[in-house]
Amino acid sequence: MAQEVPAEDAAFLATLSTRPREKKWALGIIAISALCFILAAPYAKLPLPKVWAFIPIYESALVTNDLITAALLFGQFKILGSRSLCVLACGYLFTACIAVVHALTFPGLFAPAGLLGAGPQTTAWLYMFWHGGFPLFVIAYAFLKSENGSWRASDKRPLNAAVCAAATILLVALFAVVASLGREALPAIMQGNHYTPVMSGIVGSVWLLSLISVVMLYLRRPHSVLDLWLGVVMCAWLFDIALSAVLNAGRFDLGFYAGRIYGLVAASGVLLVLLLENGRLYARLAEAHQSEHRKSSELAAVNKELEAFSYSVSHDLRAPLRAIDGFSKALLNRLGPHSDNSERHYLDRIRTAAQRMGALIDDLINLSRITRAPLRAEQVDMTKMSRDILAELADAEPARKVTCSVGEGLVVNADPHLLAVLLRNLLGNAWKYTSRNAEAMIELGVNRVDGTQVFYVKDNGVGFDMTHAKNLFTPFHRLHTDAEFPGTGIGLATVHRVVCRHSGSIRAEAEPARGATFHFALEKS
Repeated sequence: MAQEVPAEDAAFLATLSTRPREKKWALGIIAISALCFILAAPYAKLPLPKVWAFIPIYESALVTNDLITAALLFGQFKILGSRSLCVLACGYLFTACIAVVHALTFPGLFAPAGLLGAGPQTTAWLYMFWHGGFPLFVIAYAFLKSENGSWRASDKRPLNAAVCAAATILLVALFAVVASLGREALPAIMQGNHYTPVMSGIVGSVWLLSLISVVMLYLRRPHSVLDLWLGVVMCAWLFDIALSAVLNAGRFDLGFYAGRIYGLVAASGVLLVLLLENGRLYARLAEAHQSEHRKSSELAAVNKELEAFSYSVSHDLRAPLRAIDGFSKALLNRLGPHSDNSERHYLDRIRTAAQRMGALIDDLINLSRITRAPLRAEQVDMTKMSRDILAELADAEPARKVTCSVGEGLVVNADPHLLAVLLRNLLGNAWKYTSRNAEAMIELGVNRVDGTQVFYVKDNGVGFDMTHAKNLFTPFHRLHTDAEFPGTGIGLATVHRVVCRHSGSIRAEAEPARGATFHFALEKS
């Protein structure tokens, strides 16, 4: 069964499945190419004038096309990580580089015998290496991209594109040395501008490699759009070799010119499709950017409304709560010491509820601010910050005996304000939930897990049952009643929000009557 391609990768030629319309276009182009080949084949040996400008024009266009194609394929390899794309990109780089050497060594173009120490056989052998080498890259691409008929969007065995490109250039240099300096060891395939009898067997082998590449592309399914158009390119490549090296008589005949035109068209095929794809991707990117801009504007408007709501909550609701608390206190003072206890009890409950409501509003506003506030990360001395917070807690309850242990040298890259909020909540909870212990213990330290700093706050307080902890970081979710331990249920939700702002993670471990430990990591550290 074919592997499902992730939605985020479906926009690339290497992952996009072929559609019937594209298949019809590809078959139509192959049919037209075959018809042109059939019409040209009987006249392949027809001598034509020597147009010396044709070679540099043709090979310059070829090199430009192949280099751009290689760059685009390397770009897709960087995004998708597919080894097959890297190999194919190297194949196009190979053809571009060897085409340069081929042009420089072409006899009579830049020098009577060609440059780079070329001899009569150098250019012809470079043509064989060129047209036999690229199909091998295509075969390797087809082999790597498919396994048991299923496409591997990114085989994650790492390949370095720069190293592969350097190896490809060295391979071209090796072929150039063999064709130039080692030409005496190679069979003679050219006699002047005409082929020797040995040429037939060698060029037949090269042509067969191209045919094998077409078969491999066909057999490795499912086919992507890139596979489809690469198959069209290799069919044109077959016609190129047949006209320019099999059916013709030598250089500067009809087959010589027609075959190279086929080669140029073949080189342009994948490039054209890649450029069209890049155009579509750019259009999608522009559309996505506009959509994100609209969403950002809407989000900014919502944030303004939230800020207005926060101001309303902090001002309009706090005022009546302060009035309720103040008038209740005034009533208590007027009742005097000889008043009914039930009256004083009711007024105390009113004041307590008003104060708790005020604390809840403050916590909700702080939670909202933490979500919206910009993150300004810097190196923070967590050891000093934690000790200062614990000292404040100890000053507030000097009668308590709490053993506090804070690890030395705890430094983290975080927003200092948000980190202080996180530590005040975690250490404050540890202080609160150890209040019933005669010998309370609070510890803050760090462990290294896979190279990441994972901090922990540990206490020996009342703990909690982990079966009830699935909503531990949900606002208003509490595991203890107000009668046991006062609170609003916002503290751990605030801690979770701070950790998320730092792209981190947090988890808890606890047992009833044996304390709790909160582990948290701040990825930006």
